[in-house]
Formats: sequence, C-alpha cells, structure tokens
Amino acid sequence: MDMNEKILLIACGALAREILALKAMNGWQHMELQCLPAQLHLRPDKIPDAVEAAVLEARDRYAQIFVVYADCGTGGQLQARCARLGVDMIAGPHCYSFFEGNARFAAHGEVTAFYLTDFLARQFDAFVWKPMGFDRHPELIDMMFGNYTTLVYLAQTEAPEIDAMAQDAAKRLGLAYERRFTGYGDLATAMTGLVSDKIGAA
Repeated sequence: MDMNEKILLIACGALAREILALKAMNGWQHMELQCLPAQLHLRPDKIPDAVEAAVLEARDRYAQIFVVYADCGTGGQLQARCARLGVDMIAGPHCYSFFEGNARFAAHGEVTAFYLTDFLARQFDAFVWKPMGFDRHPELIDMMFGNYTTLVYLAQTEAPEIDAMAQDAAKRLGLAYERRFTGYGDLATAMTGLVSDKIGAA
C-alpha cells in the first residue's frame, strides 16, 4: 500500500481497543494507528504539543492524518492546533460525549453525573482513585464528589466483567449507578467518514 492510500490515526491511548475493534470489524487495512499515552489526560495542557509533534513527524508518510481526540479539557487549544496543522479531529468535548453521540449526550444536560467508559472502568484505580488520593485519604471523596449523584457507565461492549468494575467504582464513590450501552457512537461515524472521503476522492 503506497502513501497515497494510507491514513494515520493519531489517538488517545484510552481509545486503542475501540479503534482496533472498528478497524478489524470493517477491514480498514489502509488505516494505521499511533496512540499517545492515555496519561496525558491527567495533564490536558500537554495534549496539543504531543499531537503536533506526532503530526509533524508522520505527515510526509501518509495521505491523510486524523486526530482521534475530542477537546479533552484543552479549552479549544487542540482544535486550534489541528486547524493550524491542517488536520481534522473528531468532534465533541470529550470521549463520553462522542461515544454516546454528541447530540444525544448534550440533550441529557447532566451536571451531577460522573462518567466512565470501558477504558476508565478497567483503569479506575490508575486514572481516578489513586491520582485523586482516595487510596490514602478517603475523606476527600465527599469533598470532590459531593455534588455528584450518579455514576454513568457508557458501555462500548457487552462485558459483564467491566460492568461489575463500573458498579464497584460507583459503590466506592457513594454514587447511584446507571449503565448505558452506547457502542462506538460517533467514533464509528467519524472513522466511516474517512473511508467515504477516500472513496469519493478516488
């Protein structure tokens, strides 16, 4: 496959399983995946620079680069950086929104819900419990989560073991539990759009 056919997906490491699953299900052999560390979500101010470095390093080897990050707490800086670099990115404020579907997520208008995806349910200790210090200072839970009422697990897959992890997280945070099956939402739509654009340009 030559450069004129290849698309590079520069993605958050938290989305690797879902992107690889969509590639495999649809036979998208012309797409290649490069993941940046999921830990960047703990310092979203560093995401634009990391994405730019990846784009500049790879752009001469691909016909198209697509950034599989939402805004992810960058305050619009990632969108501005992608526009300057001339690359597109997935729409939405964060992955919770595009997994559920941006329009549907916005319609909920939820302000007292804390969200988990498959990745975050599996990595709850590494990305929530320990970084917030709850393992050492459980008294901080009420301080940080006192305004939340519900933990909403947005499930990409039908996996009882991940459901159990999300329920456990809700219990540890003292929140009511709700599970919504979303599948891949707007992530699948965005990746399918890349295929359509490729066909249209052929």
